Amino acid sequence: MSLESALLPDGVSAAAAIAVIVASFFTSSLTAAFGLGGGLALLAIMGAAFPPAAVIPVHGVAQLGSNTSRLILQWKSVVWPIVFWFLAGSLIGSAVGARIYVEIPDALLKALIGVFVLLTVYGPKPRGFSPGGTTYFATGAASAVLSMFVGATGPIAAAMLGVARLDKLKTVATHAGAMAGQHLLKSLAFGVIGFAYADWAAIIIAVVIAGFFGAAAGTRLLGDMPEEKFRRGFTLVLTFFGFYLIGSALLLLV
Repeated sequence: MSLESALLPDGVSAAAAIAVIVASFFTSSLTAAFGLGGGLALLAIMGAAFPPAAVIPVHGVAQLGSNTSRLILQWKSVVWPIVFWFLAGSLIGSAVGARIYVEIPDALLKALIGVFVLLTVYGPKPRGFSPGGTTYFATGAASAVLSMFVGATGPIAAAMLGVARLDKLKTVATHAGAMAGQHLLKSLAFGVIGFAYADWAAIIIAVVIAGFFGAAAGTRLLGDMPEEKFRRGFTLVLTFFGFYLIGSALLLLV
């Protein structure tokens, strides 16, 4: 048995694994610097590199590591009451999502991920939020259910925090706390319903380590990086991967 076959699950090449690990560093840095975006980018890249059925569970653990790293580095700026309300809702949402989760055909799951990426970039942003425990609780519950199927729901939490009118550092740090907790609940839920995390252990460990160093780099850049130019390039990358996933799904149906 070769080292590659011993460390990598079926259907994943060494090149694909390395690409995702490198992407984990840069996407974690992006999220630490801007508060969101990295989870979507990593979701798109994993969707292109990994078997569709493994994308959401593995992405959830990767985002747990990335957001926990960011939480540790930005701990003093977290607004904890918001996090607690959000996670109370997420606990219920994860339980509901686990009960209704079913194995989705590969083509449909790829298309769903691709459409979600494009809608998050170009679709209408949620409106009507008002600050308060009810809003934070409901947002946590709804996004936790959705997260079981499409993975990266960070923009939903970011929209929630937008109405709280926090400063930039508090917004980024509180987002880290909310998403770290939600991804923990989601990862536990996938474990309960039988996803084989052991098969993906080597990739997950490498992705989490890369994500930690990325979070450290992004935290240092917070407030200094020229956001406007970077976001334009980021939007182009997300657009490419969104259409790539949808195109891949269509080819599977041909």
